[in-house]
Formats: sequence, C-alpha cells, structure tokens
Amino acid sequence: MCGRFVTIIPYEELKQIFDLVESQTRPEQRYNVAPTQSVGVIRQAEDSTNHYDQSKWGLIPSWSTDPSKGASLINARSETVAEKPSFRHAIKKNRCIIPVSGFFEWSHAGTEKHPHFICLADKSVMALAGIWEHWKSPDGTVLETFSILTTSANKLISGLHERMPVILQPDTYGLWLDRNLQDPHHLEHLYAPFPDELMTYYMVPDLVNNPRFDSPACIVCV
Repeated sequence: MCGRFVTIIPYEELKQIFDLVESQTRPEQRYNVAPTQSVGVIRQAEDSTNHYDQSKWGLIPSWSTDPSKGASLINARSETVAEKPSFRHAIKKNRCIIPVSGFFEWSHAGTEKHPHFICLADKSVMALAGIWEHWKSPDGTVLETFSILTTSANKLISGLHERMPVILQPDTYGLWLDRNLQDPHHLEHLYAPFPDELMTYYMVPDLVNNPRFDSPACIVCV
C-alpha cells in the first residue's frame, strides 16, 4: 500500500518532465505527507494540456453524502479499481499522476515497527498512478481529492509489505493521463510491479511515525 510519501521536487523539474502549462501553484517541500493532506497532482485538462493542481489525499466520490469517508479511500487496488463503485468513474475519466520523491513502508519485528524510505535507485521522480474526483457539497463547497493505485509488491518491497503503489514508466505518462482513453482494460498492463532493480530503500528514524513531523530528518538513513 502507500500511506505516507515525500515530495521535494522543484517545480521547474516537474514542468519539464510532465510538460506542464505554467501555473501559479508551486510544490511545497514535504517530507511526511499523510492522508487528508493536500499536495500537488498532475492532471490533463479538456484541451489535452497537463496542469499541476492541489488535491486532498483521500478520494471522495462525486456522489458521496459523507465526505469524512474520503480519509479511508487513500488507496485503490488496481485489480478491482474498474469495478468498485467508489473508483470506476474516476479510472475511466479522472486519472492523475502524483509526483513523489519516494514513499514510506514499515517492517515488523515482533511488536516493533520500523519505517523505511523507498525511492528510485537513481533518485529521479517517482510517478504514482492516481485517480481523482470533484465533490461538491449542498452549500457549494468544492473538494478535489485523489487516491493512489496499488499493485502486488515486487521482490524488493515484498520484504516490507505485500502491496506497493503503481509506479508509471516515463513513456506511459501520456497514456495514463489521456482523457480520451476511457476503457480501463487498456490500462491494465501499466499495473505490473515496478522493476525491483530500479528501486532501493533504507531505514529511517521513528520520527516519521508522527504525521505532524515534517522535516528532512524524516528521510535520514539510520
């Protein structure tokens, strides 16, 4: 799964990688992003241009009457995303990319849990496959929210957890964001676990266990 992540990527780098339209929205340096918090995501507009927008982590379906349930919809299983009522509209029409520097996962030793920071071996941007929704309350309040797709863990990550986020290869970014592609079956080949030889991880301080703690100390190797 994916329950915390890091995003410390300069906007100019994001703009180049994802061919973004110029925007006033700029990424914050975040070392411990937790569910219900807002971060930047990449979405395609109706004119096929890519935009960097703020969105809240924890998907709220457009038809939901209880926005508090979004906190539990932080991940969507790729195997069933096209079938679940909460996700099947978004996977067809509202796909996004969450650009991150890496994510956290915990190993277990008896009753103890130890956090690890997982990133690409070359420290490049990791593009997580996501889906988003636009929710509007009766009083007109609007919430933009997202969920991260997960798949089976690769050999490297399986020692920590049986699931991992769907990580997109650079040559598939356009396909994933393409609003004209609305048959989710054409996306299933993207759900394969990312190659383990292109990833790495290391243990980090327990500080990351507290979602209110957000500093470079979260990703220091111990």
